[in-house]
Formats: sequence, C-alpha cells, structure tokens
Amino acid sequence: MTSLRPNQPGRILVRGTNWVGDAVMTLPACVALASACPQAQIEVLAKPWVAAVYEASPAVSRVITLDDKQAHAGAFGLWRLSQELKARRYDWAVLLQNAFQAALLAWLARVPVRLGYASDARGPLLTHAVARTPRVRSMHETAYYLHILAQAGLLEAEPPALGVPPALDLSPRDQGWAEGFLAGEGLESGRLLGIAPGASFGPAKCWPVERFAAAARQLAGQGFQAVLLFGSGAEAAATRAVAQGLEGLKVIDLAGRTGLAQALALLGRLDLFLTNDSGLMHAAAALGVPTVAVFGSTNPLTTAPLGPWVELVRHPVECSPCLKPVCPRDLRCFTAISAEEVVRAAAGLLARRAGQGGVQP
Repeated sequence: MTSLRPNQPGRILVRGTNWVGDAVMTLPACVALASACPQAQIEVLAKPWVAAVYEASPAVSRVITLDDKQAHAGAFGLWRLSQELKARRYDWAVLLQNAFQAALLAWLARVPVRLGYASDARGPLLTHAVARTPRVRSMHETAYYLHILAQAGLLEAEPPALGVPPALDLSPRDQGWAEGFLAGEGLESGRLLGIAPGASFGPAKCWPVERFAAAARQLAGQGFQAVLLFGSGAEAAATRAVAQGLEGLKVIDLAGRTGLAQALALLGRLDLFLTNDSGLMHAAAALGVPTVAVFGSTNPLTTAPLGPWVELVRHPVECSPCLKPVCPRDLRCFTAISAEEVVRAAAGLLARRAGQGGVQP
C-alpha cells in the first residue's frame, strides 16, 4: 500500500465507531491523526449516542451526527448524507468503523483517499485497504485502530500491541452542569462512589447485582458520601436492584436520566468507580477516575480499560473469554469473584493513588 503524505489533507473525515467503549478506544487514533496532519481539520461522523465521546477529544474539530432513524434513514437517507459529506470536500476518509456502509458513504461522497480495514467485502471501495490479520485482531483495540494509520505511513512506528491509554477532556459547560447537579443533591463536596452494574452487550458481561451492592456497603464505611448508579434506560432494572441493596445509604440512580455528555461529566467527579466491562468503564479510565473493572466473558487483552488508575478483577476459567452475550453454562467466571475481592482491589487502588499524591483512601 502506498504511504499517504500527511501534508496533503486540509479536511479529514473520520467514521467513528458505534459503541461508547469502542469510541473511547478510537481516541488515540484521532489524536495520532491530528498530530500527523496538524494542518487538517478532523471531522468525525458518528451515531448520536457516541457523539459526546468525540466532542470530548481536543483532536476533533467537528462531530457530524449520523441520524439513521430519521434524516439519514434508508437508501434515500444514505444518499442524502453522502451528498452532505460531498459538499464538505474532504481530502481523506479514515474509516475506523469496519462496516461496508462506511466505505460506501466515503465512495459516494467522492472522497479521494479512503483508508480502512478491508473487511465486510469493502476492499474495492478503499484506495488504501489494510489487511485485518489474526495478529492485528489480537491487539488491544486502541492499537487495532492505530494500526490503520501505521500501515498508511502516518506513524513513526507500529503501536504497542498492549495499547495506548485514551484521554477525554470534558468541556467547562458539562463540568459546570455536573457541579450544579451535585449541588442540587447536597453533594458539593465529599467523596463519591459510582457503580455501573449493566452492560449493553449482554448478561454474560454482568457481575451479579447483589455483589455490587455488597461491595458498595463495605466501601461506604471509607468516607463515601453517596453512591451514584450509572446506566441506560435498558439497564434500569440492574441499577434498581443495586439500590435496593443499599438501604440506609444516599443513592442517586441515574439510569436513563442523563445523556452521555452528562454521564461523562458525573463520572469525572467520582472518587471510585466499580463497573463491568462496559463503555462507561473505558470512559472513566480515560478521565483518570480510579476504576475497578470486573471481567468475566470478555478478553482483557483486547478490551481492558487503559489508564493510570485501573484495577482489573478476573478469575480465569477454562471457558473464558468466550465472548458470548449469554452464558451457556453457569457464569462461573463471575460467581468465583466475591465482593470482598473487589473491595480489596478498590482499597489497594485508592492506597496506591494516595501514595502518588492523589485522593486519600
């Protein structure tokens, strides 16, 4: 594949990924692209529910919403979107999403350079197609996206297979909203514990809710003023179940009550976050929040949260990682993990952070 000349593009279209965690893991690639092409505007096309992730990256100059429920629905909507993109006269399209439609859009928009993985039979639509080999697919996802740029000659070296930590930079507006929200709850100061007991991929990624509650009860004695429960509307049953196990503690159940930008702003105010392998897990780590992540069916080599204050709790068993949304057996990868083990991991993480000048445990 011919290497790209980084001084050529004035405007680059990036097709973002469709899930919150994946979007966070694309941020190092966005930063590297902006660094390689400092003269270019980096504009990201993304679904509305992940737009806030890209808006929190200093590398991104603009986020364009892909509304495939209304304005961009169906074949006519796809054509209309392609013409909107064509009018913006992009020089390059970097397709971080693997779908055929992403390449088709860039081709219809007549973007001269179209770079991405040759997946989903879209190779002929790309001018610079990158092979998705087994070695590449075994990389951490942050490295997986950076590898696209490396193959186009836009990086000085291949990214480390273990990945590169992403970073989120919240806007003053969103931070101000979080401060106002917490003040309205009487939480202007004091330590906050966050819990995300759900995971959109499926129940095989979910540690039992009663164990989240048990861990929170044990941690409550360490000076936490309140527990914030995070999740989408679809995860409200899980957050309610955790709340029921926290009687006597101040609990704010946020499931379905915030947009992603607001959730990110509240995550940034936490002193500790307990979570499954989820999108908010990656976001919290990228915000530098002390994060304890419980892993069961998924593979930490490719999707572990990366950041300075992260602790994973995992019990390897013969059938994990299976990467299945529903466990066909007895969820032994999770039932082996006790609340006490998660509490010990949290205490160790907070002590380590305090030892390096962070928040006191």
